[in-house]
Amino acid sequence: MSGDFHLKAGVDNYAVMGNPVAHSLSPRIHHAFAEQTGEKLFYQSILVSLESFDTALECFRDEGGKGLNITVPFKQQAWQAVDIRTARAERAGAVNTVWFNSDGRKHGDTTDGIGLIRDLQRNDVDIDGKRILVLGAGGAVRGVLGELLEQRPAGLMIVNRTPARAEELVRCFPSDIELDAIGFDALATTGAFDVIINAIPAGLTAELPDIPAGLLASGGCCYDMVYGSTDTPFVAWARDRGARIALDGLGMLVEQAAESFYIWRGVRPETKPVITMLREG
Repeated sequence: MSGDFHLKAGVDNYAVMGNPVAHSLSPRIHHAFAEQTGEKLFYQSILVSLESFDTALECFRDEGGKGLNITVPFKQQAWQAVDIRTARAERAGAVNTVWFNSDGRKHGDTTDGIGLIRDLQRNDVDIDGKRILVLGAGGAVRGVLGELLEQRPAGLMIVNRTPARAEELVRCFPSDIELDAIGFDALATTGAFDVIINAIPAGLTAELPDIPAGLLASGGCCYDMVYGSTDTPFVAWARDRGARIALDGLGMLVEQAAESFYIWRGVRPETKPVITMLREG
């Protein structure tokens, strides 16, 4: 089994499990949170083979680990593996934060949605009463859709290359908010949107789907759920079209980590200095 780890003595141990995971910024983020708040903990990344996630989860708990973040491709598997789920994890069908009871029971939550909302709010992007377009219908969207709807937009449209996947999400999130699903070929007929959120997994590549001119309303904002050391193609697209605000997902990464940290430690860290640290490299 890949997933080898060694717990550090004298402190509480946490980790992120994924495959791949070497690129993860989570250890830097959580150690920065710990230094800021005075919490004594050690956080590491653990590469887990695709067939060994359940075993690695149990082993980390049995060795005395306190909690885990879960990243791709294991969020749905973690949802199945935990014993108790929060309401938002239940709704999202995914778990990215795990902690263990004294009796060994595994609790699961998802913090991606609240991470997105807090980063939008921190950057003065308002969802309430606005028309929202979400590009993509994969697991990333499922993880944040509930929190987006709770912000009471005027309407939310999901566009996907395979419209049936977007339609499935609409069925999974019944709401009194106008929630629609379409294919990219229908985008030219939708009118303009106040906020466009990109959740297409290939967001770091140079290839964007065909996005019609005029899709972004005057004064509109764009958000890419992926992040990079330079502007992502979607952020560059947004800037070229005069977006009032164009953001990548680094802030969301830090905000969702802060929510995990709060769940584990009962202390809410400041996110702005950590985002600044990561931006500066």
